Amino acid sequence: MNTLGMIALVIDDYDVAISHYVNDLGFTLIEDTVLSPEKRWVVVAPSSQGARILLAKAANEAQVAAIGNSTGGRVGFFMYTTNFNETYEGYKSKGIEFIETPRQEAYGQVVVFKDKYGNKWDLIEQK
Repeated sequence: MNTLGMIALVIDDYDVAISHYVNDLGFTLIEDTVLSPEKRWVVVAPSSQGARILLAKAANEAQVAAIGNSTGGRVGFFMYTTNFNETYEGYKSKGIEFIETPRQEAYGQVVVFKDKYGNKWDLIEQK
């Protein structure tokens, strides 16, 4: 059996990214290990189950250019919730940018938001 354990998101600053994902989106900081003066191993996760996110600081111009655009402008990340309205209102109160109003789909309630870097996420409560 295979599972997806972690994905990497390119960011510009470790501490700013940690603050955003932990304080604004409610993730848990799993690990923050200094590897060198320029590099840290920073892992966050929305819950104890499922994939984790490695916050990877851009190390060159090509990586800087990819910040917030790792999926070419498409929704690339999917946040599942068991309480859509509470999560939606909580994110709004933290200043999270929603690019549409919530809508009902065959699979559940959904809305698209952007993280601090411009990455697009679906917030979904499944039926």
